[in-house]
Amino acid sequence: MSKPKEGKEKKESNSNLKWFITVFVTTFILSITFSYISTTAINDLEIIPAMIILILVIFIGILFDIVGVAVTVANEHEFHAKATKKVEGSKTSIKLIKNSARVANICADVIGDICGVLSGAISAIISMKLSQNFHLAFNIQFIISAMVASLTVGGKAIGKGIAQKNSTKIVHVVGIVLNKFSRRKIEEKVVEKVKVKEKNKKEKEKARIK
Repeated sequence: MSKPKEGKEKKESNSNLKWFITVFVTTFILSITFSYISTTAINDLEIIPAMIILILVIFIGILFDIVGVAVTVANEHEFHAKATKKVEGSKTSIKLIKNSARVANICADVIGDICGVLSGAISAIISMKLSQNFHLAFNIQFIISAMVASLTVGGKAIGKGIAQKNSTKIVHVVGIVLNKFSRRKIEEKVVEKVKVKEKNKKEKEKARIK
């Protein structure tokens, strides 16, 4: 009895280690990439467009936090009934709930942290632009950083309440969206397009023969 148990524990440990490495590498690469792109692009923008991008980044962080909470709260049994009726996105929603810990980790931690890094970098650039344009004698970065932190924390607090009350709807919407962009759906669309092209060719050949 001890050997199967040890094997199971070792398998779980290896799985957790792989997950940690995957999350670490993904977060590191995405953080550097998006930070570089955003800061480089924003350096060339005016203050108002830069502020709009900052608000958008904050909103994305809040949105993914809502999804992360909704997945952990949602009831899997509600989607089993939908799956039997072949409701779109129900099977994907079940997969999301079964892997709720990892989904929440990606949404709330990985994407949330990346958005936090981006919002910090963008707010620093905006404060620098404001100081230069308006010749401010004091450092405005503290005020902007405080406003960004307040919007992020306040937005996530409101978002958690929304996620808890509407967890089923939120997870189902995410399931439908992911289902639309799934590899299987893409392959089906490609096959369908190929069939349509072949059908059109045959019809043209028949028309020429006639």
